[in-house]
Formats: sequence, C-alpha cells, structure tokens
Amino acid sequence: MTSKRLATVARVLLGLMFIAGSLATAFHLVPEPVLPPRAGAFMRALAESGYMLPLLWSSEIGAGILVLSPVLTLLGLVLLAPILLNIAASHLCLAPANAAPAMVASALELLLAGRYRAAYAPLFRNLRVAAIPSEEIVHTARRVQYET
Repeated sequence: MTSKRLATVARVLLGLMFIAGSLATAFHLVPEPVLPPRAGAFMRALAESGYMLPLLWSSEIGAGILVLSPVLTLLGLVLLAPILLNIAASHLCLAPANAAPAMVASALELLLAGRYRAAYAPLFRNLRVAAIPSEEIVHTARRVQYET
C-alpha cells in the first residue's frame, strides 16, 4: 500500500472512529461499558458537570468531520491531539483493560501527524528554549539595566 493510500485509510478510520463513537455514546446507541471504580468516578464527574460530555462529544464529532475532509485534515488532527492525549491517559491510568481503542486511535493520529509533518513544521520553527536567551532579549535586558 502506498503512503498516500495508507494516510487516506488512516484518515477515514480515525474520522469515523470519532464521529461514530461520539454519536453512539451521546445517543446511547451502545450499552455503557462496565468501568473500574476510579474510571467510573471520573466519568460520573464529567457527566455531573452538565456540560463537559456534550462539549467533548461535539468536539470529537466536529474534529472527526474535519479529519475526513481532505482540505481540513490538518486542523482536525490538531483539535484531536489534546482529546486523544486525555483519552489515552485516562484509559492507561484508570481502565487499562479497555485501552485498545484509545491506542489504535493514538497510533492513527501519530501516523497521520508523521505523514503531514512538513505542514506542521512552521508551528515549531521559531520556538526557542526559554533557558537560552536570544540575543535580542539579552540586548534589551542590558539596555534596561544601564538606563536605570
């Protein structure tokens, strides 16, 4: 399978996972899984907030639609990254027995991010390490120091 086809398959799978999964959960089309006590407490807290689960589901559906769109895939991947990080972390920490779908979705996200890494490069091009001051910062600091 060519790299372009693999990316298309990964994009469609990831987008459909989030669209279908969120719709099925939001409309109670699938039974709720039995969760370990801490994972259940976490989900109850999200549900009892009154807004978090609908916000999460709508964000997942919107990002899934963007990932399916060939033009807006990059934006969808950026929106899914923090959602997937939380899903993977909560499954690994609170319900490791149910972590397989989260790991598949994370692998698809990483595969796609790697495929489109050149498009994301400008986001990281001008980052500087905070511990190493740039010459402009050092020059400004010296000027302020001498002016006072």
